[in-house]
Amino acid sequence: MKKLTIFTPTYNRAYCLSNCYESLKRQTNMGFIWLIIDDGSTDETEELVFKWMEERAIEILYIKQENQGMHGAHNTAYEIIETELNVCIDSDDFMPDDAVEKILTFWDKYGSNEVSGIIGLDAYTDGSIIGTRLPKGLKKSTLFQLYQEHKVTGDKKVVYRTELTRDFPYPLYKGEKYVGLAYKYYKLDQYFEMILLDEVLCYVEYLEDGSSHNMFNQYRRNPRGFAFYRKELMKLPFANSLFKFRQAVHYVSSSMMEKNPNYLREAPSRVMTLSATPFGIALYFYIMFKTRHVKTTT
Repeated sequence: MKKLTIFTPTYNRAYCLSNCYESLKRQTNMGFIWLIIDDGSTDETEELVFKWMEERAIEILYIKQENQGMHGAHNTAYEIIETELNVCIDSDDFMPDDAVEKILTFWDKYGSNEVSGIIGLDAYTDGSIIGTRLPKGLKKSTLFQLYQEHKVTGDKKVVYRTELTRDFPYPLYKGEKYVGLAYKYYKLDQYFEMILLDEVLCYVEYLEDGSSHNMFNQYRRNPRGFAFYRKELMKLPFANSLFKFRQAVHYVSSSMMEKNPNYLREAPSRVMTLSATPFGIALYFYIMFKTRHVKTTT
């Protein structure tokens, strides 16, 4: 049985999805399944994937669902995946030819039920590392510690044990399409560390229609999802007060966007949220100004 599922959430990305497919065909180790979660695409994604499935170059599993947003596609993937490990490669990204081999070799050598998975590197398409490399000599860390204590920057690629990723599903809110994916990752940090692989596992291209380029717009369109995310980060037992205060500021801002009069009563820390309220109000007006042309459905 194959050990790794590479899953790709996609929405109207037929124009770039072939880059991911071609990179998977070139893998030096074919011990993986490619799971494509089509999140309600209206372009030719389905026809394209069926053509690839007929080629039988790699094992492909295709699931199409109504549009739920990235986090909803992740929920579906985690319900379906049966392999020991999984990794998300976005539809506009692709893998180095030896990425699967590196993942499986590293896991066979160092992986165990004592860790939740692997943290590797993302790189731009020119090969330069996104942010910083992983700290030399550090063998294990949680994702949260890596960013907050070891001051690592930039997106990193996470490979998880599948039995764990079924925990902490992302909530779905009517009319909204976004909840921060790190919610699940930081929840898992409470129970396990991850082993560190200072190797590039994914090449990333930030497209203009990607979520990274539209974060303010996402903030405006998905206030309940953002409020949930910030509220959950305020609960993290290992986070310091400054981190939690920043989350409280964003929580106040998102609560104002969703017109929630009970935000203070629902906050994990009422005192901190009360002191963050003036800053949250300022952030609210700033984001409303920056996104004044955005149409919302809430």
